[in-house]
Amino acid sequence: MTETSSSLAAIEVIDETLTRRFILDHPTDATKIIERSDLSTIAEVLAKQPLFAQLPLWSRLVPNIASQLLLALPEALATQLLSELLPHHAVKILSQFNDTQQKTYLDNMGPAIQKELTTLMRYPENCAGYLMDTRIMHFRGDMTVEETLQKLRKRKLKTTKVIFLVDGEGRLTSKVLIQDIATADLETCLEDIAKPTSMAVKGTTPIEEVADLFSEQKLLDLPVVDLDNHLLGIIYHDSLLRASQQEISSDVLAMVGASREERALSSPFFALKKRMPWLQVNLITAFMAASVVGLFESTIAQFTALAVLLPVVAGQSGNSGAQALAVTMRGLALREITTRQWMKVMFKEVNVGFMNGLCVALTCGVGVYYWSGSVGLVIVICLSMVLAMIAAGFAGALVPILLVRFGQDPAQASSIILTTVTDIAGFFAFLGIATLLSNML
Repeated sequence: MTETSSSLAAIEVIDETLTRRFILDHPTDATKIIERSDLSTIAEVLAKQPLFAQLPLWSRLVPNIASQLLLALPEALATQLLSELLPHHAVKILSQFNDTQQKTYLDNMGPAIQKELTTLMRYPENCAGYLMDTRIMHFRGDMTVEETLQKLRKRKLKTTKVIFLVDGEGRLTSKVLIQDIATADLETCLEDIAKPTSMAVKGTTPIEEVADLFSEQKLLDLPVVDLDNHLLGIIYHDSLLRASQQEISSDVLAMVGASREERALSSPFFALKKRMPWLQVNLITAFMAASVVGLFESTIAQFTALAVLLPVVAGQSGNSGAQALAVTMRGLALREITTRQWMKVMFKEVNVGFMNGLCVALTCGVGVYYWSGSVGLVIVICLSMVLAMIAAGFAGALVPILLVRFGQDPAQASSIILTTVTDIAGFFAFLGIATLLSNML
């Protein structure tokens, strides 16, 4: 009896190992098998697999299947999976649930992850993402008409006039009209009767542009995608009509200054209240930068050429930081990145700053040598340029992410803090190195 139990346990271990190997080596094939299998059985198999082996599958599963499979898993494992997935993949799965189910999963997560996912799922009221229906069905091109009809009948989606096809990564590829499905042979693959998708919008597209597309193109349904063309949801025509009525009310409120955020035509006092605190902060930080120069007053008095070159270092680092800041803020605004990805963004911008610093330092060094003939001054300007641009890239990436993390408006505050960091870093690097190498100047 003991030998039999040991043999069964050994076989089970072998099966789990083979399953794990198949998932890791062939995640796309494994995904196709899961989407065509009984999800309760699949859940039992996945529950025995480590988390790292499951993640490639969950990022490839179509959201409606992933959400059903998630419900079949133990709640603790399901919550852990959602926490470990990339935010955009987790949001696509959570969006398939109703508010109560979403709250159940979110409440079990850490505060930082919970806030991040909640923010990603909530679009401003004037954007396409706010109008879209995320509880949609995703279809693959290799699915047959018979399989498609079974899924449609099971979900009873009466508003569906068009279904949209996605590839193995969840990217929008084409569309199929319901009337074409109804008249096709049962064994026909959807990709054989599919048509190109002529229009799609991003989640951050303004409602006005969405309304223009519906009007000009005579659309019935409009897919919403992210920056990588992953299908996020669908905007239906009746949803747009309801939103247009609400937009009229919003416009009236905006005209009387009811908005919480400053507009182009907001009152001067409202603008003063929003801007003055940061201007006062800027004044303090300007004195901080000036105090750094004061620390090296004797060095500047001894080598007047430093005063000429000081703005060059500060200016280049400021421009480099502004570039990093613009890219990061755009990424946050378009939801390319979240605050949880701060380290990846920071390392990228630091590397860019380092490489830019080397290139600019080379050019600057040649110019300074022809101007001054001093090798020591060339070394000072080159070293300080590289260090200052590394600091600028670091600040340009991190400042807006930290401000968003602490609930501040990066558009108003980032440039002030960035200017301070780049000035202090540039001044300190240039004058500090000049002081250390003063015997070479």
